[in-house]
Amino acid sequence: MGFFRTQWDKIYEYLTGVELWTTVGKGILEITLILIFSFVIIRTGKKLIAQFFQNKKRGPFRVTDRREATLRKLLENTLTYIIYFTAAIMILEAFGLEIGALLAGAGIAGLAIGFGAQNLVKDIITGFFIIFEDQFSVGDFIQTGGAEGFVEEIGLRTSKIKSWTGELHIIPNGSIDHVTNYSIHNSVAVVDVGISYEGDIDKAERILLDLLEELPARYEDMIGVPELLGVHNLGASDVVLRIIAETQPMQHWAMARAIRKEVKNRFDAEDIEIPFPRMVMYSRYEEPTTQDGVADE
Repeated sequence: MGFFRTQWDKIYEYLTGVELWTTVGKGILEITLILIFSFVIIRTGKKLIAQFFQNKKRGPFRVTDRREATLRKLLENTLTYIIYFTAAIMILEAFGLEIGALLAGAGIAGLAIGFGAQNLVKDIITGFFIIFEDQFSVGDFIQTGGAEGFVEEIGLRTSKIKSWTGELHIIPNGSIDHVTNYSIHNSVAVVDVGISYEGDIDKAERILLDLLEELPARYEDMIGVPELLGVHNLGASDVVLRIIAETQPMQHWAMARAIRKEVKNRFDAEDIEIPFPRMVMYSRYEEPTTQDGVADE
C-alpha cells in the first residue's frame, strides 16, 4: 500500500507542479502564435498575389484574364500548402519531437512509396505542362474524355470541370490525353432558315440581307455582319437557307437563338411563310368519272 501511495504522491506532485504547467502554457502559447502567424502570412500573401496581377495589367507584359485566373489560383494554393506544412513542422517541434529524424524517416518512406506512385508523378508532370503551355485555363469551356464544361480549377494533380447542368468532374491530369478548347478563338453560330416552296426565295434573301446588316448594332457579342450563304438544302417541305455569324468565344448558342428570333419576327412582318410539315393523302377508292364529270352508275 505504501508503494502505491508513494507513486500517487509523485504523480500528483508532478501534475500540480509549476514546471509542468509552465511547459504546457508555453507550448499552447507557441502553437497559438504559430497558427496566428500562419493565417496572417496566408492572408497577406494572397493580397500580395492579387496586387501583383493587378500591377501586371498596367505593365508592358500583360497576361490574359483566363491565364491570370489559373496562375493566381495555383500560386494561392501553393502558398497555403507551404505555410501549412511549415506550421505543422513548428507545432511538432513545440511538442518536443525530433524533426530531423522524422524528416529523414519520411524521406526514406517517400522514396519507397515513390516507386509505386507512378500515376501520381504522371499527374503532376502533366498538370505542370497544362499550366506551362496554357492548354486550358480557369473559365474555359473544354471537352476532354467524357467530361464537357467550364474549368473550375486546375491543380498539379487534378483538374475540376463543371458541366452546364451542375455536375463537377474531377479528372486526374495524367488521364487527360486529348482536349478540345472552345474558349480560345471566336465561335461561329450556324442558323438554318426554312422557306416554303411556294415562297419567293429572292425576296426572302433580300429581306435576310437587310436584317443581317442591322444585327451587329443590337448584339455586342456578334463580330461583324452575319453572312447569308444561300440555299443550303432542299427539304421535304421547305427550302433551307443557311446563315453563319462570327461571335465572341462561347456566345454562338446565344447569338443563334437571337438570330432565329429576329428572322421569325421579320418574316412575319413581311408575310414570308416559314413552312410546317405537310402530308398529302390519296384515296384508292375514288369513283371514276365520265367525260362530262358525272360518275358512272
